[in-house]
Amino acid sequence: MKQAPPPNTRAQQDTAFVILLVGVTLAFGWILLPFYGAVFWGVVLAIVFAPLYRWMVPRLRRSPNLGALATLAVIVLLVFLPLAFVMVALVREITAIVPRIQSGEISVAHYVEQFVAALPGWASRLLDRFGLGDLGSLQQKVAQGATQGTKLIAGRALDIGQNTLDFVVSFFVTLYLAFFLLRDGSRLSGKIWEAIPLDAESKRNFFRMFATVIRATVKGNILVAAVQGALGGLAFWYLGIHGAVLWAVLMAFLSLLPAIGAALIWVPVALYLLISGEVWKGVGLFVWGTVVIGVVDNLLRPILVGKDIRMPDYLVLISTLGGMAIFGLNGFVIGPVIAAMFLAAWEIFTAARRGDKL
Repeated sequence: MKQAPPPNTRAQQDTAFVILLVGVTLAFGWILLPFYGAVFWGVVLAIVFAPLYRWMVPRLRRSPNLGALATLAVIVLLVFLPLAFVMVALVREITAIVPRIQSGEISVAHYVEQFVAALPGWASRLLDRFGLGDLGSLQQKVAQGATQGTKLIAGRALDIGQNTLDFVVSFFVTLYLAFFLLRDGSRLSGKIWEAIPLDAESKRNFFRMFATVIRATVKGNILVAAVQGALGGLAFWYLGIHGAVLWAVLMAFLSLLPAIGAALIWVPVALYLLISGEVWKGVGLFVWGTVVIGVVDNLLRPILVGKDIRMPDYLVLISTLGGMAIFGLNGFVIGPVIAAMFLAAWEIFTAARRGDKL
């Protein structure tokens, strides 16, 4: 008699297939790892500009290809060209400022000495009470911090300038991927929809949360930060403060962090101007920073973000800082997205335990 083969249970088949699926997924992620930043921003741009693409297609002979190309042209004009101009100006400014700091022509310690010397008696006593009255030690700490921060920013900016080939390749990979995601995004999202083993309502909420966080982070945080940085840099340029572009970039960067903001830059500068005798400049910077820069966040962010996402500020701050520590500059988007997905996943789990739908 012919011996029957050992039974191959469905559970064994499922286990083997899951192992295979995880293996090939990890391998695919490994392949994409060198260009993860370009891939990530391609996805982000496709999500953010998808409404524009859907508006373009009916007006361009209902051609998905023409719609995607027109949307890419808008992306280049609105995103990449301004970013390129800012980066060129920043690299040029940094290459001029860093040697002056290293040679001592620009002395942070000197500015600190002027600032402390001009303080009133009560302020000096307050510094002594907090252990900051040692002028030499204070100068050294502030100078070291400022020098290290400037060198860090200089290193990042110069890396982009020196690795031009990598930047160009990543730029074209981003645009290439964004084109196909815009054109074929509906079909791809449909396949992902089918593959996720959740009920339809949970998947709908999960997809909505993901797209909402991406759009809110890019439209709200990045655009508000860019506007605040530009307004701050404009004020510094008008007042004749050296390194206006560098300060503008720093203010834009700090504006991404809740509860910190651009005031961490312009307030000390305004105080220095007041104490050093340039009263009208200091008052003008205070008024500009409070009325214009400070109000931008309260006016623009609700309009751009809306009420779709309401993560606590402390969670946004921690996830942004943690994301940047792990993923670099891309982390200011990746961090909040992971935090939002964490909240959404636990909400789905909790609803499932209750037997409810989201």
